[in-house]
Amino acid sequence: MGRVSSTSAMADKVSWNCALFMAVMLALSCCEESSEREYYRGEEVLLLQQKSNKPCDEIYVVGEGETLQTIGEKCGDPFIVEENPHIHDPDDVFPGLVIKITPFKNR
Repeated sequence: MGRVSSTSAMADKVSWNCALFMAVMLALSCCEESSEREYYRGEEVLLLQQKSNKPCDEIYVVGEGETLQTIGEKCGDPFIVEENPHIHDPDDVFPGLVIKITPFKNR
C-alpha cells in the first residue's frame, strides 16, 4: 500500500510541474505574440504606403467608398467612363466593379 501512495504523490508532483510549465509557456507566448503583432502592423503600413505610390494596374476593381472621380485622381485617368462602355451611369459605381484604367501620362 505504501507504494501506491508514493506513486500517487509522484504523479501529483509531476502534474503540478507540468501545469506550472504550461502556465509559464502560455504567459511567455502571449508576451511574444504582442511584440510580433506590432512588428507585423508596422510592416503592413509600410506595404500600404508602397502600394499607394505604385501606379494602378490596367484592370482595377472598385473598392468600398470609391467613386470614378477618386479613382481617376488616384490612377491618373480622367477618361474612365469613355474607356468603359459597360458603365452607363457614372454615379452608379459599386464595390467589385471591374474597370479598365489607362493612365493619362501614357497616352
